Amino acid sequence: MSVLIYSHISSSRLQYICNFIFQEQLGIAYKLTIDSEAFIAHQGPKINYNETSLTSNGFHLAPHPLLFEKTIQPQNTECFEWNNSVAFFKSNTGDLGFDIFAASFYLLTRYEEYLPHTKDMYGRYPHTASLAFREGFLNRPIVQIWISHFAKALQSTFADITIKSNLFRYIPTYDIDIAYSYKGKGILRNIGGFLKSPSLKRLSVLAGLQKDPYDVYPYLNDLHNKHHLTPIYFFLVAAGRGEYDKNISPYSHHMWRLFKQHAKKYSIGIHPSWNSYGNVASIRKEKKILETATEKAITQSRQHYIRFNLPDSFEQLLDAGITDDYSMGYGSINGFRASVADSFNWYDLSKETTTILRIHPFCWMDANSYYEQQQDAATTVSEIAYYYQECKAVNGQFITIVHNNFLGTDALFKGWRDLYETFISQLP
Repeated sequence: MSVLIYSHISSSRLQYICNFIFQEQLGIAYKLTIDSEAFIAHQGPKINYNETSLTSNGFHLAPHPLLFEKTIQPQNTECFEWNNSVAFFKSNTGDLGFDIFAASFYLLTRYEEYLPHTKDMYGRYPHTASLAFREGFLNRPIVQIWISHFAKALQSTFADITIKSNLFRYIPTYDIDIAYSYKGKGILRNIGGFLKSPSLKRLSVLAGLQKDPYDVYPYLNDLHNKHHLTPIYFFLVAAGRGEYDKNISPYSHHMWRLFKQHAKKYSIGIHPSWNSYGNVASIRKEKKILETATEKAITQSRQHYIRFNLPDSFEQLLDAGITDDYSMGYGSINGFRASVADSFNWYDLSKETTTILRIHPFCWMDANSYYEQQQDAATTVSEIAYYYQECKAVNGQFITIVHNNFLGTDALFKGWRDLYETFISQLP
């Protein structure tokens, strides 16, 4: 059974958010119409997305102007309490109390990131500027919470409507910024590293007498097999080194072998380097290196340092042949940057069009907990468990980011392997 949605004006913005809410989240077929007479005569489930009430036997949503605009401009996003949560774009008429379509669109498209703002030290949109942070709902997938309440309201109005139940998924992902601590770095880098910080461990590793501190790949393989997990690995393959690109040369035989080993069993993607930022040719070059090594097409990515700006960064990924990106989150705090725990197609506000780039948000990263939030192990265990439950409660996707060096034997990250393994072992 489908839902007929009436609006006095149709727009690509309205079509986009209706597709996400009805088709992807609720599993309900829908049709948009601007024909008021056909809407009034319709006998099935119907939603009037219009200021004026047209009929007494449908569901009424009073619209905010956002979805009918074709410009990007500051919006009044004053929040209010709603169903033990918060909402914005309040309406004094209608059956829900706010415009769920416009509010969801605002958050999902990251509308606020297109507006003027001061960037952080890495040139990124700062989480402190976001509505979710300022209003205290960054730690909740608020869009899906709204949709859950909306679904119940629809079922109360239309007894015959059937709503699907999505399946919760946990997807562990890994950013391989520096694959090995000593191995594969070459003679000059190792001599320089030894002179700067003499270490018997370095000599033992290079002599083959001891395992590299960052070599956690066999351990992770066993962990994934034991708990039936399907991870994704993102490799930094910058051809040149820099302040933020400190990876081992992708042409090293150690890296070549690592690429091939993982491509045989796991899904892998590119971790576009700091130096490739804003340079489509560089992204293509790094992608080609990984494709040549693995003999597989690379269509997944996650930005190094979570450094991206809209719309340019995503447009460049599309130009480079990327179809799925896993960068939607903050590199400065854990939480739901797009206020959702599920994937969605990127809507390019600058061109007012739905793209084929699929966005997969993450909400927890080890580096945020350790460096930015400066948490101890006990607090981090509670935090990762919290985000797991938040994603599960809305039947979404829980995507975590872990770096291989956090799980190794480096004394700096003592206890992090135990922390991660404890979390994994407690999964249902």
